[in-house]
Amino acid sequence: MTDLMSMLKTLYRPRLLIRAARFGMTDYSRKRDLQKLLRSTAMPSPAQAVAKLMAEETFLEDKRITGDATYSITRHVLVLIALMGEVRLMQACAKPS
Repeated sequence: MTDLMSMLKTLYRPRLLIRAARFGMTDYSRKRDLQKLLRSTAMPSPAQAVAKLMAEETFLEDKRITGDATYSITRHVLVLIALMGEVRLMQACAKPS
């Protein structure tokens, strides 16, 4: 988990992209959004979801930087929203009651 957290701390993206994702977090629903984004039928744990979302986000960021015509800013924002939501859930689960 600390490896994921250290990776997240070094994640630097354009301010507008991050602001859009933060704005969208209020509407994030794990049950509704996560399986669709990960293209999976099984619901992963928050740590597994973060790892998969990080891989997808890195892939999308590479497309954005290279100017790939298939890059989707909408998908990128949705992945960032899910990533932020899953990290928040992962941190909440890690806190002792």
